[in-house]
Amino acid sequence: MTLNVTRRHFLIGSALAATAMPWPALAQDKPKLRFSAVFSEKDIRAEMMSMFADAIKDDFVFEGYYGGNLFKQGTELVALQRGNLEMGNVAPQDISKQIPAWSILTAGYLFRDAAHLKAFFASEAGAEMKKLTEDQLGIKVLGPTYFGVRQVGLKSDKEVKTPADLAGVKLRMPGGDAWQFLGTALGANPTPMAYAEVYTGLQTGAIDGQDNPLPNVENMKFYEVMSQIVLTSHLVGFDLLTISKKTWDDMGADKQAKVQAAADAAIDFSTEKHLTHEKELVETFKGKGLKIYEPDVAAFRKHVQEQYLASELAKDWPAGMVDKINAL
Repeated sequence: MTLNVTRRHFLIGSALAATAMPWPALAQDKPKLRFSAVFSEKDIRAEMMSMFADAIKDDFVFEGYYGGNLFKQGTELVALQRGNLEMGNVAPQDISKQIPAWSILTAGYLFRDAAHLKAFFASEAGAEMKKLTEDQLGIKVLGPTYFGVRQVGLKSDKEVKTPADLAGVKLRMPGGDAWQFLGTALGANPTPMAYAEVYTGLQTGAIDGQDNPLPNVENMKFYEVMSQIVLTSHLVGFDLLTISKKTWDDMGADKQAKVQAAADAAIDFSTEKHLTHEKELVETFKGKGLKIYEPDVAAFRKHVQEQYLASELAKDWPAGMVDKINAL
């Protein structure tokens, strides 16, 4: 009897082992998608990526890295190109470093709002620009991730009405020619500084101000070391949800469709949440003691556009692209 019981246990155990063995193998068979972003885990876009990950969990193992913990700001694109990363949150300014024609999409006062931005990337003109990234950089743009309209925040209480009022102001801008040019076009003295260092920079006086959408100001608590916000609305802030072309091509058509649908839904969710939050934050910051100024936006727009059109950057812009964007 003892022999029979032992044999029965062995048979049951063998059957369970045979059933369980394929599961780890199946998990290992799922491709891994490592995603890197400079925004924090508290950012609305982190929620966006969580939604994206949930939608593709049956086909992929998603690993999200935030706050620049895996790759620092501006290095995500190179990591994708080198095969060190599958997905990344890439700034259009970083793309313009390698594809000068893309600098048009970094120009101040180009897009009117989030809806205009979305319409462009869904258009034939948008497809033309996205194809450049596939052909020349080996990355695929899944869509633009709107994160708010950029405003100028200052430590001093100097009222700003026109670009002339920003003369001599050390305005933190991300590194790269496109970002620095935008700071100059606004009338300021642009100063490159890593995103994670901006709070301390404002606190110590290393910089006089920074430009970011209001949700970023809240997330990074920049309002604690600023006295005012100038509603210049000079740039519709967006990054790009990207995936390496190799990773994309290896998926096959069915999984590509699932990933694109998941990206579209998550991006729409994030955009709507940002738009709602932006409206609320103006009153929130007033309540925290910050002064909110409305400058002469028409004067800023005229000055900035003149600076761009007279610059070397405009020589690289695709012929007729500005007209196509304006017509949308």
